[in-house]
Amino acid sequence: MSEAFDAIVVGAGQAGPSLAGRLTAAGMRVALVERHLFGGTCVNTGCMPTKALVASAYAAHLARRAADYGVTIPGAVGVDMRRVRDRAGTVATNARTNVERWLGGMDGLTVLRGHARFEGPATIRVGDALLTAPRIFLNVGGRALVPDMPGVNDVPYLTNTSILDLDRVPDHLVVVGGSYIGLEFAQMYRRFGAAVTVVERGPRLVAREDEDVSAAIREILEAEGIAVRTGAACIAFAPAPGGVGVRVDCTAGAPEVIGSDVLLAVGRRPNTDDLGLDRAGIATDARGYIPVDDQLRTSVPGVWALGDCNGRGAFTHTAYNDFEIVAANLLDGETRRVTDRIPGYALYIDPPLGRVGMTEAEARKTGRPLLTAERPMTRVGRAVEKGETLGFMKIVADAETRRILGAAILGTGGDEAIHGVLDMMNADQPYTTLQWAVPIHPTVSELLPTLLGGLKPN
Repeated sequence: MSEAFDAIVVGAGQAGPSLAGRLTAAGMRVALVERHLFGGTCVNTGCMPTKALVASAYAAHLARRAADYGVTIPGAVGVDMRRVRDRAGTVATNARTNVERWLGGMDGLTVLRGHARFEGPATIRVGDALLTAPRIFLNVGGRALVPDMPGVNDVPYLTNTSILDLDRVPDHLVVVGGSYIGLEFAQMYRRFGAAVTVVERGPRLVAREDEDVSAAIREILEAEGIAVRTGAACIAFAPAPGGVGVRVDCTAGAPEVIGSDVLLAVGRRPNTDDLGLDRAGIATDARGYIPVDDQLRTSVPGVWALGDCNGRGAFTHTAYNDFEIVAANLLDGETRRVTDRIPGYALYIDPPLGRVGMTEAEARKTGRPLLTAERPMTRVGRAVEKGETLGFMKIVADAETRRILGAAILGTGGDEAIHGVLDMMNADQPYTTLQWAVPIHPTVSELLPTLLGGLKPN
């Protein structure tokens, strides 16, 4: 026997709970299904615990630099990895508990714990229960991709999830994958005291970024003692005395790296393979993502896909914006579109990289006349005062429309300062509006008008 609802939300990640809140507030009877941990990737294995670990690693790094600031710390700086792990776990647990408490007290919402599978385009099975609704919203997230590399199943390995349980510092952590997740873990564990090697198949780190940004990131990491092996054309694994042998096969350097531990950080995959999507006729692409239109509707009427599973953004903030788009269109009579979203994100190494819009390379491909400018962080008074002058900021604008096309701030506070540019782009204002703003001194953001004043034809 089935139970009818006005809407079913599958997954309690970043988009699902907020959407349930809007739908119930509009008078709908809603069922929300979660099979594992409330809060999704961000709360449990992503942003919150990892940034708590980044904060602990920064504290250790700063303590070792205490003498640079005229501060004396007697003895060596130690790291209690169990306390570090427990602190990150507490941050995640508290956030998850808050989500559960909020949902538990939501009028009009029925929360079911279990594995949701489609029985048809409007029917979901959760254990013995059958749920029907004219509107179904999928917010099922993703998980670490385990690559099909030779020997990967013959050795123990860590993912971004399992590494959160470590209560020790590895002797030598080999990170396979030189992009955002891998580099954050590489730097934090180096600061905790591990030897670290990053292995990247491509010719450079974070290939999504401009070459000068990639080169600067590599320089920052190598300066902290992290070994970087790029151009690893053939990566393979094999047991080795005391750990795991990682065949690198790079153009330079030893052909094998022996690590006590290996972290696989080569990407993510959507949690769509066990939802019975074929029974509902919902299409997926070759990688398992659910294609959606500009309003996040799937190939089946009445079914939407939000967050990591739709391939339209791999961030907490894009998942939340998916919720905002769906709620505005369904409940507020608006016509919001995914393509209106200006992409922005950050890489949380130290110093962080804040990014918005196009890279310079992407802007060049448009064929438009461009203006570009760049300034080192040594020109930022705030960075000098903090003793954190690594990195630079750069910006690219359209010479005819005078609109900012993109920017990168690799430096202290870059993840916050980038929002001044992001806001200007969202407001669709010429760069001169920001150029003539009067920023607060001393801040990182205060160099933005100076940076814009240096724009030149490129």
